[in-house]
Amino acid sequence: MKFSELKRQEKLNSGHLACPGCAASLSMRHALKALGSDTIAVIPACCWSIISGTYPTTALSAPILHTPFETAASSASGVRAALDMLGKSDTTVMAWAGDGGTFDIGLQALSGSLERGDNIIYVCYDNEAYMNTGIQRSSATPAGAWTTTTPRGKPIENWKKDLFSIVVAHSPAYAATATIAYPDDFYNKFKKAASIRGSRFIHLLSACPPGWKMAESDSIKSLRLAVETGIFPLLEWDGKTHLTYIPDELIPVKEYFKIQGRYKRLEEKRVNEIQKLVRTHFEKLIAQR
Repeated sequence: MKFSELKRQEKLNSGHLACPGCAASLSMRHALKALGSDTIAVIPACCWSIISGTYPTTALSAPILHTPFETAASSASGVRAALDMLGKSDTTVMAWAGDGGTFDIGLQALSGSLERGDNIIYVCYDNEAYMNTGIQRSSATPAGAWTTTTPRGKPIENWKKDLFSIVVAHSPAYAATATIAYPDDFYNKFKKAASIRGSRFIHLLSACPPGWKMAESDSIKSLRLAVETGIFPLLEWDGKTHLTYIPDELIPVKEYFKIQGRYKRLEEKRVNEIQKLVRTHFEKLIAQR
């Protein structure tokens, strides 16, 4: 089934508190459509703990468990265990955490859950910084990007943590990368994850107009450019890593950088270095198909 064939049943209602152009809100909306009505969301401290609305109201029609910053995976594992004891094995448990709560402070809980093979879907919506608390750098922040904690005159040099490889090293039941800018790919991966039992992980690139310093209308465009440049390949792991989408020809990375103000201080020399690294990595992915 394709994204265009989705039912109109909404689990994200009007009144949520996302910023205009927020890809995280759009991603949650369609993730819940793909997973179905019998889904529980476990959300740690992140943008989405605000987006969903203030207690006692919520914009989501799905049950939510709000948890401390570092406990998305362990809390979801506990919810899974409780449901199994009640005989509700068909209920989907989805942890939904940002990059700060996944790449950094929640990595130990995610690793433990993957090692145990807990029957949950863990989703990291990655906007590449701690956006909810003021655009501070995380280990998901890419080279050359600006954050409010980047020292003046000293741009971030290191590339973002390769979380996908870390997850795959645990041999989960399923792992994938996705973005809502490619909705059929996005929907198919969530449906596939829902059909599998065991530890499942989906890494979503999620544009943040305030943090990426770009126009709200460029949110989807930026995500498409991330894929078309090879900066964010669309991958799937089911015992072997493979690409689920291959651009006809990679667009130069500078096209991705130039629509985002967070890269305005990126020097041409560094752009060329990043271009070379991205192309080399993408060619390796194609070679291992």
